[in-house]
Order: sequence, then C-alpha cells, then structure tokens
Amino acid sequence: MRVHQLERPLVRSLVQAVSRGTAELDDDAVARIFATATWSVLVEPGDGVAGLLLESIGADRALSMLIEGRPPGDWLAASVDAGSPVELGLADVAAACERWRPRLSSRLVVAALRAAVQCRAGFVTPGDAAWPDALEVLGAHAPIGLWVRGSVGALDHPGGAIAIVGSRDATNYGEHVAMDLASGLSDRGFAVVSGAAYGIDGMAHRACLASRGTTVAFLAGGVDRLYPAAHHDLLLRAAVSGAVVSELPCGSSPTKWRFLQRNRLIAAASHATVVVEAGQRSGSLNTAGHAAALGRPLGAVPGPVTSVTSAGCHRLLREFDAVCVTSVADVVEMVLGSPDARPVGASTTSGAAPGATATGRAGERRSADGPDTTRVLDALSSRSPRGVADLARRTGMAPRAVAVTLGTLALDGGAYENENGWLRM
Repeated sequence: MRVHQLERPLVRSLVQAVSRGTAELDDDAVARIFATATWSVLVEPGDGVAGLLLESIGADRALSMLIEGRPPGDWLAASVDAGSPVELGLADVAAACERWRPRLSSRLVVAALRAAVQCRAGFVTPGDAAWPDALEVLGAHAPIGLWVRGSVGALDHPGGAIAIVGSRDATNYGEHVAMDLASGLSDRGFAVVSGAAYGIDGMAHRACLASRGTTVAFLAGGVDRLYPAAHHDLLLRAAVSGAVVSELPCGSSPTKWRFLQRNRLIAAASHATVVVEAGQRSGSLNTAGHAAALGRPLGAVPGPVTSVTSAGCHRLLREFDAVCVTSVADVVEMVLGSPDARPVGASTTSGAAPGATATGRAGERRSADGPDTTRVLDALSSRSPRGVADLARRTGMAPRAVAVTLGTLALDGGAYENENGWLRM
C-alpha cells in the first residue's frame, strides 16, 4: 500500500514519531496528519485560500486533488459535496493551485518529517485535542499545523498568556522593563509569549525562565533551525519548560514575509500584547496591529520623549488607544479587570469575529512594497542567479506572479537579469 505515492510503512513511522499521542494511529489518522504536514510545506503562512479549502474538504482529499491536477471547478464542487461550500471564485482556486504546485515534492515532506524526528519536534493539527483554541480566531488564516519543540500544553497555558515584544535594538531601560514585566507576570501565573529576537524578546524569555515560568517562542523558520543562532541555548531552555513553535516545516529559513506572518500567531496565542520599546518602523508594531485587529487588549510602555526606540510606543498610546503600561499590575488589570487578580483558567475568547484577519492600522507597512515584492526580494540573491521556477519554489508564489514581480523590480532598479538568471541589486 502507498500513501500519496510513498510506501505506507515509511509514512506511518514518520507520522507516528511526530504525533504527540502514544496510541497507535489508524490509517485515516496517518493519512490526515501526513497530508496536513504536506500542506505546511506547500503553502506560505496565512494562505487564506488553502485555509478555506482544507477546512471544507480536508487536507487528505485536497492533497489528492492537487496531485491529480484537478481543475478549479472540481475543488468548488468538492466543497459543496462536503456540505461546506467556500466563497471562492474559479480564478482564486486556479491561482492558488499554480503557486502550490512548484513545491509539490514528496522528498521535501519526508525531509521535513525526518528533521522533526531528529530534533524531537512534534506536529499538531487542528484535529488534535492539544490544538490551541486561541488560534481559531484567525479563521481561514489560522496555521495549517504547528511544529513544536517542547510541551504542546504550553500553547494553551491554564493561566493564560501575555505577549511581550519590542525592539531588537533595545536600551538598558527597555530590557529592564521587559525583565520586570516577564518575571512579574510569570510569578502571577501567566505564560510569556514572544518571538525570540534580540533585545526585548530575548529578555522576556530569559526573565520568564529565571522565574521558573512557562515561555513560548514563535519562530519565523523551522524549529530545527533555532534562530537567531546566538539564542540557540536560550531556545533550548525555553523548550524544556515551555515550547518553541513554528507553522513552517523543519528546514524552512526565516524571511521578512515569514516574520510578519509569524507576528499574527504571537498576537492570537496571547490574551494581551505589550509593546515595551518600538521605533517608528519596528516589527513589533506589526504584532500590535494584529492584536488590535483580533480584539486583544494592547498595552505600550512609555519611554523618554527623546528616545527613538520608544517613538512607536508613543504612537500606539497617542493614535491607537493602547493602554499605558508601567507595571505588572497595569497588565493584569488590562486583562483581568483588577490589578490584584490572578489568572485561573482565563478565557481565550476575543472580541473579533471568527475569520477576522490580523491587519490592524498599527501594524500597517508604510512602504510601497507589496507582499509579493517582499517575498521575491527575500528569495533573490545578489551573488547567485536564480530562475523563475526556483524563485517560485522559494516564495510559494505562482511562476507567472514571480515573473510579473521581477519585471516590476527590474523597472524600479531592484533586480536585474543576466544570462544565468535573476539577481538582487
């Protein structure tokens, strides 16, 4: 017997190894988990078309249809047959299939699963009991699956979770505040969520660990490639008492696009987000925007009026009704309504409607570059020429979309083509 052209014993052994359950999986469960892992390889984070179709017809059936090259009409008909028709046009499905097919390789999926087994990572899907319900607020843009090193239970911490984010170029003041907040919230029974970056993120994780609390780090690449490298040991420690998580399969490299998409998970997995320090264009403002769009409480720490690393926080306070946070008590009051309250099975419900997308004003990118341009620029090299097919695989975009974006970059002076392929300027 074969599963999507692979020998069943190989598929079963890999899926069983990354499954968090100890019971022997039946054939249907093996096929579902393997197909979901495959989709995590095929799509870029936040792909709404994939989210709608997989929720409607299931990962296994959707993968079979993609392998068979079924036309868009068949996909929409399948969703009707499943009793949950999707609101997509034929052009939407056609464009999605075109961007998924360049990555349709069993070799990539097997490599991701083997790397997960090697680093002792698990794979959790929306059908699992351990799936964190808080992420469901993302609707069609929720992750297809999660690759986890550490405790899956940390994703649904009984005391609730608070995200602490901020500038990579943190000041001593910012790191001191982050340390106080993280340790204090940990002592109150909250988990601390962040993105493992230098500066505020790293300090939040360290302080939580020093308080023997639970911390969760969301990565923009595979959990087998702990990034940044200087935080390798820190992330290993986080995985012992908490979790290191990514929606990207093992072997994936972090890119600018993936960092921005990762931020929606930080906001959705937390009951509130606190920005400690942020410049005018800090990535943490993107996280704040996701939190605001999802209806999660948003706090910001004020800083010196002369500090460029606090300019983004002041903007959140001035323009986006963020709560002024100066202490742990302020955060607790923001979440629980009283500065002296302690979390007890805190609810994960939010004011955002199911299916809301995390694109709040505070996180808007002021650059004229669109997401396609960002993804292609991330995939281009200034030294190694790359062809359209290679770039399509790297970006998760359709080849035609890559070609159009390259043409625009060429006109703007961002990229050029030689006899061997395309290079970044």
